[in-house]
Amino acid sequence: MTLLSADTVVRDADSVLHDGAVVVEDDRIAAVGDRDDLTDAYPDHERVDVDVLAPGLVGAHVHSVQSLGRGIADDQELLDWLFDHVLPMEASMGAEEMRAAADLAYLEFVESGTTGVVDHLSVDHAGEAFAAAADSGVRARLGKVLMDKDSPEGLLEDTDEALAETESLIREWDGARGGRIQYAVTPRFAVSCTEACLRGCRDLADEYGVRIHTHASENQGEIETVEDETGKRNVHWLDEVGLTGEDVVLAHCVWTDESERELLAETGTHVTHCPSSNMKLASGVAPIEDYLDRGINVALGNDGPPCNNTLDAFTEMRQASLLGKVEELDPTALAARTVFEMATRNGAKAAGFEDAGRIAEGWKADVVGLTTENARSTPIHDPYSHLVYAAHGDDVTLTMVDGDVLYRGGEHVRMDAESVRERAREFAAEL
Repeated sequence: MTLLSADTVVRDADSVLHDGAVVVEDDRIAAVGDRDDLTDAYPDHERVDVDVLAPGLVGAHVHSVQSLGRGIADDQELLDWLFDHVLPMEASMGAEEMRAAADLAYLEFVESGTTGVVDHLSVDHAGEAFAAAADSGVRARLGKVLMDKDSPEGLLEDTDEALAETESLIREWDGARGGRIQYAVTPRFAVSCTEACLRGCRDLADEYGVRIHTHASENQGEIETVEDETGKRNVHWLDEVGLTGEDVVLAHCVWTDESERELLAETGTHVTHCPSSNMKLASGVAPIEDYLDRGINVALGNDGPPCNNTLDAFTEMRQASLLGKVEELDPTALAARTVFEMATRNGAKAAGFEDAGRIAEGWKADVVGLTTENARSTPIHDPYSHLVYAAHGDDVTLTMVDGDVLYRGGEHVRMDAESVRERAREFAAEL
């Protein structure tokens, strides 16, 4: 039982409490209120003091197993980057490399304030990443990647075998660790999956009640390929084979037309915006303001370390807001509160993490604490402005998931940080 005391408690995108406290009991928030009142009411709870307390951030599209490739393919066009560098790297990785990469990513999530992720793995050794996520304490929805056409050697699979392995992993991992680990059926994208594979993904999602997570309309070359093969634009093709709906998370959605946007809104499909990746790969600027105006749930994601170089979700908030303003030529576009909601509650909605993404009584105790003892944090006129435009993952002093402290005062509780970094360096040098 813990009492989290903070000068500022950012409860959600609409509410801030000054000189507040949050009482955590088991995996839930038991009370939120005035610091002095709750300190008097819960004198026996362990007290933890932070400067700013906020809901944990959710990375709704990440690639943990690409962590060993940070910096290997900078300044490349998307499809060249993917097929010439990243996919061959994934194909060369054995079980130990996958575990080392996933451990490194989850170490970064924990120490930079990401409490939940939707993680897009690789074709082989997905179980290693599930184990890494489970051991880290982070809330995660993960999935083995399916690729059954037009894929590099070492990643191309038989359709039936890919679907069968997916089903086996769902049975093993969905709902593990008290529900903290959940499954997402994860076809890579339409370019590398047959129609039978995509339809099989929908069948598995329906049978087991899990989500679907894939890439869509990230790059114009991708869209042209899909249209040449199917006669349809990407989102329409995904809809035809069953890959839209309230249980579907589509990463990127940079290049969509009016009819596709209407379809995303009508079906309740979630979109994950990855601004740093889209800028670095020059993929384009996703029409996020338009998506939000249509009622589409838009979350934020870092994508992978080879196309971002960091998994810091605070950086992604800043990038999303600034890029949106430039795209709209409107300084009011993607305001700080809007982006903060995208990174917290919207991300939790996309991931299917019920009762996460807010600091409220009865909700999951997934929270982060930040220090303000640095120049970037002085002064703070508005907490949302600070969190979106000035804060950084390095400011995190506390990470809690399900009421368990994973990181406190610069020290990891569950993970041996130096060991994880050393193994990552060793395996990266061998790739």
